[in-house]
Amino acid sequence: MTSTLTTAPLARLLDRLFRQARTATSPTVAELSREERERMMHSKTEYLDFYGRLKDLWLPVSPETGGLLYMLARSTRARHIVEFGTSFGISTLHLAAALRDNGGGQLIGSEFEASKVARAREHLREGGLDDLVDIRQGDALQTLAVDLPETIDLLLLDGAKALYADILALLESRLRPGALIVADNTDYCPDYLERVRSPASGYLSVPFGGDVELSMRLG
Repeated sequence: MTSTLTTAPLARLLDRLFRQARTATSPTVAELSREERERMMHSKTEYLDFYGRLKDLWLPVSPETGGLLYMLARSTRARHIVEFGTSFGISTLHLAAALRDNGGGQLIGSEFEASKVARAREHLREGGLDDLVDIRQGDALQTLAVDLPETIDLLLLDGAKALYADILALLESRLRPGALIVADNTDYCPDYLERVRSPASGYLSVPFGGDVELSMRLG
C-alpha cells in the first residue's frame, strides 16, 4: 500500500519546501526587540500588523508534526478539516494528502497574507492536491465564520497565537464528538491551554512533542 505523502510528486515537493523553510529569514522580525515580539504575539489588536511583518517567513510545522497531522487525519478517516494559519502550505499539504488517501473531502484554510495564499496555492497545484483545498484570505475570525461544513473532523490551530481560544469558540459547535484539535506552539497560548485542559471543558487534552497540544472533543 502506498501513501500520497511518501510518493511523487508530493514527497519531493515537501523535501524541497522544508529545505527552503530552514534557510528563510525575515529582516523585519529581526528589527523587533524580544519584548516587542512577545507583546505583539500575545496581542488581540496587533496580530495583523505582527503577522504582516512575517509575510516572508515560512513558519512551518516540523516534519514530525506534519507526519502526525497526516496520521491523525488518516486514522480518523477525516473528510472535513479546518486549518487556521496556512502560511506557505506545508501543513496543508500533509492534511490534504490524508484527505486524498481517505477517498476525498475538503480542507478549509485561512491565511492573513495574500502573498502566502498565492504561494500555498502554487504548492498545492504542484502537489496535485489543490482540488481538495479552499484557502480563504483574510482575518480568520471572519473567513471561518461562514460557509463551513456542518461537522468538522479535525481542526489545526497554527495561526496567531492570541486567537486560538477565539477560533476554537467560533468553530466549537461544528466539532463532531471525537473530533481532534491539533494546536501548534501552545507555549504561547496559556488561555487556550487552560480552556481545553479544564475538566469541565468538554475536551480530553494532552501535550505532545513539547509545544503541540492534542485535544479530542468529547460527546
